[in-house]
Amino acid sequence: MWGIRIIIFTMFLAPTYQQFPRLCSTQEALQTKECCPAWEGDGSACGARSGRGSCEDVEISEQSDGPQYPFSGLDDREKWPLVFYNRTCQCAGNFMGFNCGDCKFGYFGDNCNERRESLRRNIFHLTRAERNRLISYLNLAKQTVSRDYVVATGTYKEMENGSNPMFADVSVYDVFVWMHYYVSRSALLGGPGNVWRDVDFGHWAPAFPPWHRVYLLHWEHEIRKLTGDTTFSIPYWDWRDAQDCDVCTDELMGARSPQDPNLISPSSVFSSWKVLCSQPEEYNNRGVLCDARNEGPLRRNPGNHNRNLVEKLPTSAEVEFTLSLPNYDTGAMDRTANMSFRNTLEGFGDPQTGLGSSSRLGMHAALHVFMNGSMSSVQGSANDPIFLLHHAFVDSIYEQWLRRYTVSPSQYPESNAPIGHNGDYHMAPFIPLHRNKEYFISSKELGYEYSYLLDANQRLAESMRPYLEELQDVWPWLILAGLCGGLVTVTIGAAFLLTKHRHKAWPRRRSWKNLFALPEKQPLIWSNETEANHHNYQTTM
Repeated sequence: MWGIRIIIFTMFLAPTYQQFPRLCSTQEALQTKECCPAWEGDGSACGARSGRGSCEDVEISEQSDGPQYPFSGLDDREKWPLVFYNRTCQCAGNFMGFNCGDCKFGYFGDNCNERRESLRRNIFHLTRAERNRLISYLNLAKQTVSRDYVVATGTYKEMENGSNPMFADVSVYDVFVWMHYYVSRSALLGGPGNVWRDVDFGHWAPAFPPWHRVYLLHWEHEIRKLTGDTTFSIPYWDWRDAQDCDVCTDELMGARSPQDPNLISPSSVFSSWKVLCSQPEEYNNRGVLCDARNEGPLRRNPGNHNRNLVEKLPTSAEVEFTLSLPNYDTGAMDRTANMSFRNTLEGFGDPQTGLGSSSRLGMHAALHVFMNGSMSSVQGSANDPIFLLHHAFVDSIYEQWLRRYTVSPSQYPESNAPIGHNGDYHMAPFIPLHRNKEYFISSKELGYEYSYLLDANQRLAESMRPYLEELQDVWPWLILAGLCGGLVTVTIGAAFLLTKHRHKAWPRRRSWKNLFALPEKQPLIWSNETEANHHNYQTTM
């Protein structure tokens, strides 16, 4: 129905752009620490001959980190990506990608000179065709093995400094599941159970909104490359004041299974999905990385969660309070931060008082707990496709804050944030490289907008889209019904006029009551019995 044959064919041709390119997972690339693949367009490293980019040394910030992680040289994510590569492609102009073969976010065309703004819509304002396409694209990404990317299943030390590469093939969708696991996993200090849990390179600190913004942009980009549909955008789920999981229906993200409330309905395609990297305690106990193996079905049981941790889904008032906090981050810039927009948005600041280290989780974290399943584990949460809808809405709140206070990248924290979160730190585990502060800018500069942030008239038009589509589906039948009704009306009118004309020509003694009488074939013969029973006959008639 969606031209799957064409999609399957083109997916083998279309390159993708994420971290750990397959071409950089070889023994040679790891030992030379160089990830500068050739661009297919001219065969030169980073497309140098075409002026797209060049292979350069990676520059690392020397700004000091916060005290939360008291180690150095033990984790592969420290000073990303130096443990694996010290030379990567640096792209010029509007070019981007691990080999500079693609365009920066918001740019399109062979020469990346076509500026275009995409619109992320409320999932309930998608047309039926758009909803079907979303589900089809998600499932296609889940079932398609990534041609260009692999995921690491061992540390650089376990790879014997590159002489024994340890990578696994996963689907396009699961590349992103692994990325979210990898950025948030515990630090392995050596040996079973010897881990440091108080570290996260994408959460619990200032980089939380920028990191997830880049994550969504790359995911959106991958779907476009996989399907050839450059108009695709991630929809969002506006969960303010929701009483239940509104998107948990078989038409969208899958209803609850009637056989097992912890599983997805068999009527949903997501019931067949398998998860990976969802058992962090097992990996920690063994002192290993996730090996990207199948770990069973996707789980979800929304609303049956720990009420002591999360009372309810976030309200409109809590969102507005969060937006009213003018300071992006404060104090130690971690989960203890008070009156911090970032910490309150993430869910560790109380959404009514702004105080950090809240005993109850709110905002972003509240929804993860509420879903009560695969999404409730930080490291495995991206297994559930609701993760994308949820984080798109979280990103829209971040966008509102950026616009309200008109901030610039120079105002992003430069030093003393928890490791991985300073402004010039490269986001792990992305290749191409992105610095945190580069995404402390409006979404409009990155080529996308949210439908509920449009002006009033545009918002009204957006909310009417699905109903107009339904009307388009039924209007041919309405026209046909109208034509049939008109034809019947004309016929009756013509019959009436014809009858009236004939009546004027008949003798006056004929009455209208005889107009439709059948001609008599014999005279009526009345007997006394008939006359006596005439009333009964009338009654019967």
